[in-house]
Amino acid sequence: MPITKGAEKAHRASLRKRVFNVRRNRTMNEVVKDTRKLIAKGDVQGAEAKLPEAQKAIDKAQKRGVIKKNTAARKKSRLVAAIRKAK
Repeated sequence: MPITKGAEKAHRASLRKRVFNVRRNRTMNEVVKDTRKLIAKGDVQGAEAKLPEAQKAIDKAQKRGVIKKNTAARKKSRLVAAIRKAK
């Protein structure tokens, strides 16, 4: 529990920011999961079409600090590698 007024305000702010962070993370994970499902099905064309959307979601999550820079790079790299392997 926050003790000071400043700590109470910071806690309220963190709860507000959490909503955006959770939403951004969920969006990113859903798009990546959809892309991986297309790869698993063998729909390489669909996965390639979905790739820019996944990269955009990953970049936005990284920009907002939801994930770290290297994590974003790793996620994008693994998606591209999976698509290339499926070809």
